[in-house]
Amino acid sequence: MRRPMRILQALLIDLLLHGYILGSVAWLLQHWELLSVPVALVPLSAVMLTAVAWLAGDSPGRHFLLGAVAGRWYRRWWGICLMLALALTMLVGWLVVRVRPVKFVMQFANAKHIVISLLSPNWKLLLPLLGKLAETIYLALLATVFAIPFAFGLSFFAARNIMPHNLPGNSVYVAVRTVATIGRSIEAIVWAIIFSVWVGIGPFAGMLALMVHSVAALTKLYSEQIENIDPGPVEAIRATGAGWLQVWFYGVVPQIFAPYLAFTIYRWDINVRMATIVGFVGGGGIGLALQQQQQMLAWRNVGMIMWLIAFTIWLMDMISGKMRARLLEIDS
Repeated sequence: MRRPMRILQALLIDLLLHGYILGSVAWLLQHWELLSVPVALVPLSAVMLTAVAWLAGDSPGRHFLLGAVAGRWYRRWWGICLMLALALTMLVGWLVVRVRPVKFVMQFANAKHIVISLLSPNWKLLLPLLGKLAETIYLALLATVFAIPFAFGLSFFAARNIMPHNLPGNSVYVAVRTVATIGRSIEAIVWAIIFSVWVGIGPFAGMLALMVHSVAALTKLYSEQIENIDPGPVEAIRATGAGWLQVWFYGVVPQIFAPYLAFTIYRWDINVRMATIVGFVGGGGIGLALQQQQQMLAWRNVGMIMWLIAFTIWLMDMISGKMRARLLEIDS
């Protein structure tokens, strides 16, 4: 059963990789106005190239999933294919992003006034901004605290090693993983836009946005920690006839407690940084003040806010780093 599945996966990898290479080449030809390639020709060519590679017994999918192809990598198609994909990715990326190093160097004069203003902040704003800074820190703290119980509970259902290997267990595992992935892939700034419309502009909207993103991110981190636990205690407790809740509580929780705390502190550190960004779209905190000053082109005020944010994040990074190191020492 596993062999046909691996063959299917290898074929899919080859089709996608060949399609990507041919699609990139077609895009480059059209970008440089050398040749216009019909869109339908790319997938058809990918299928034909994959068939030829499989008949020759040399393809990336076969090499990585069905056993290594003999010979030096740079003389085999799978190695050439990977190098082509890497080179085309860098070239297409350079052209798509329109990287202009000369413009970056020669047009510095356009930003000279802004840079000078940022380096000479308006210190008169320091005391008035402390209230907004405190709002940002508390916003991030509450988002982290409220996310912990949700992420803690969901992480057990998102861990492959402790979920039953049957239809209900697999369904719950896939559903929780999917929801966590979707929540994590949608950036906090997008959640902040949604909640700003839902509950109104202010720190509550920012807190909700960071909480949703934190639940998704912590669920992934927590579940991966569960998947790395020592299975011995879990199997021993199961052998006594204990239920799944007892197995979780006595076999899993003692092994994950310290890493969970370290991940949570790290997430609070991240949330403080992200709280500045969500403020730009109505999430409250010092980010909202930064947006207002930037719109008024008050660059010295912007400089004051930026330096205050930088100092706060540096301080929290130092503190949280020491706390995480101490927790990991206790765990080891």
